[in-house]
Amino acid sequence: MSAEVHVSAVVVVADRRALVVRKHGASVFQQPGGKPDPGESALDAAVREVAEETGIRADPRSFVSLGRFTDAAANEPGHVVVADAYLLRVDEVFAEASAEIAELRWLAEDEVEHTPLAPLSRNHLIRHAWA
Repeated sequence: MSAEVHVSAVVVVADRRALVVRKHGASVFQQPGGKPDPGESALDAAVREVAEETGIRADPRSFVSLGRFTDAAANEPGHVVVADAYLLRVDEVFAEASAEIAELRWLAEDEVEHTPLAPLSRNHLIRHAWA
């Protein structure tokens, strides 16, 4: 049985583009997010991780719950990621890679097919950007 990794993940959308990030040492992109700190709610972790990884600071009330999704963990072999996912629509498209982020991209819907994405992103989350 695979070990579970619990995270918060955020589909950030601006101008019909979805923000994806690639962490240092990773070969695939994924939604901004990460593991909650001890005692931290999934939403609080989502707000914090987006700010830390991209510089986007948003009101927690702007995050819309998409539900909980499970898939193979991209960066932890043999693990399953369980993500509490949120949608965040922002007006401004400025973001910069920080913390453990090596690169970020704003993807249009027609770029998704040719972008290396983590299973959770490709199979569950990215489509919510254009729903």
